[in-house]
Amino acid sequence: MGIIIWLIVGGICGWLASLIMRTDAQQGIILNIVVGIIGAVIAGLLFGGSINSGITIETFLYSLIGAIILLAIVNLIRRGTVR
Repeated sequence: MGIIIWLIVGGICGWLASLIMRTDAQQGIILNIVVGIIGAVIAGLLFGGSINSGITIETFLYSLIGAIILLAIVNLIRRGTVR
């Protein structure tokens, strides 16, 4: 059951991050989920969270920030600028 929740929350975080960074038209739902999950891992490394932390507003926001950071890095590599 936990993995399903990870996928749902990862998809939501990735989708919101892609809307904020204006890359939503370039990626599909699978990439949104991947960006959200990798963003959560980045946020865990930056903010000291653990993989066993429950889903709270704080962890959701940290995951969203991590996904935005990931998209900014991808945009820098792909285009050379951050939007």
